[in-house]
Amino acid sequence: MSDSLGLSTIRQIHVFERDILSEAGEKASRPSRHVIAAAIFKNPYAGRGAASADDLARLAGLSVEVGALLTERALSRFAGGERPRAYGKAVIVGTQGESEHGAALIHPRLGLAMRTGLGAGPALIPGNAKVGVAGSSIDLIFGGADDAWDYDAMDGITLSVPGGPAPDEFVLFVGFGTVRVNARVQGASADQVAKVVAEIRSSRK
Repeated sequence: MSDSLGLSTIRQIHVFERDILSEAGEKASRPSRHVIAAAIFKNPYAGRGAASADDLARLAGLSVEVGALLTERALSRFAGGERPRAYGKAVIVGTQGESEHGAALIHPRLGLAMRTGLGAGPALIPGNAKVGVAGSSIDLIFGGADDAWDYDAMDGITLSVPGGPAPDEFVLFVGFGTVRVNARVQGASADQVAKVVAEIRSSRK
């Protein structure tokens, strides 16, 4: 099965743009922009029961080509603006598929397309997958691309596509963003968390 099967079965492409100009009566202190590109395409393993390891590997391959297309669409909407510093991914699997189909699309290899397009991104990409009917919503979570502990980059958005996915389809979402509007909450650092975790583990011995 060729990876290009994913591109050839795309039925629709959607692009969602969110610019938050103010929050709680205060104007945005800096651009808060998030863009998500989504594709509805055929699930070649819908209705076949539990996927084999080979099936899941092929779905992971499909994710790279579809993900590259969506990454290009999303990043093109930042031309001339602030470079994205956050990213996230999500997938809704039609009801004839299984949740592991979605995991195969977003976890093993999709990040390759997203990081290549962004030119950065050592941090883990937040991912979310679910099985749902057409029009189901899903939360796409954003995390820092260069630093998973970049609290200002942490955000989320709820998405849905009318009419998709059909029972034998996927809706795959790829998102990029700048910062959370008027972000000013500072969390613990990685070193602080590691110290606390070490103390908790030590106390349980």
